[in-house]
Amino acid sequence: MERPDTEMTRRVEEAASALLRIADDARERFGGLTLEQLAWRPAPGSWSVAQCFDHLVRSHSDYLPRFRALADGTARPTLWERASPFSGLFGRVLVRSLSPENPRKTRTARRMEPAAGEVDGREVERFAEHQRELVASLRALPADLDPRRVVVTSPFSPLVTYSLADCLQVIVAHCGRRFRQAERVTAAPGIPR
Repeated sequence: MERPDTEMTRRVEEAASALLRIADDARERFGGLTLEQLAWRPAPGSWSVAQCFDHLVRSHSDYLPRFRALADGTARPTLWERASPFSGLFGRVLVRSLSPENPRKTRTARRMEPAAGEVDGREVERFAEHQRELVASLRALPADLDPRRVVVTSPFSPLVTYSLADCLQVIVAHCGRRFRQAERVTAAPGIPR
């Protein structure tokens, strides 16, 4: 059954296309890297290619329960989601700060930091699988939701809220930003060949 053409379905399909494209590009660009290349970091404190993709899976997984609750009709906005006067501001700031074009570094919440352990070589494939799961959860959202009025809480901070429309942009921008970071790692001098 074809979904109705609504603002929600248009925004979801735009985000879904971008997320699936990034997954395909990640497989193509990084899927053939060796374990050593995936684990290599250009400097102490910087991230490896594997860590860039692990971070995306960790951070975006926290959105899935909220999307499922919205899809099955059990989501109830918190008092802060209903009352926060900052949701629009938070959304704009996050979209701008996470944009791949923004050259400034952003801090990552400690619990969203990538794993520092051993690389198993499946990090890129896990990311691609996660992107498909994320897209499926987005496509399950009701077409009649108003993405500008539904407010979600950031997985990074319970004080940060933004519209579902901004949330979709944040997720896509964040994926693009970390993809570019992984590209810079593979272009850095000293990467194992």
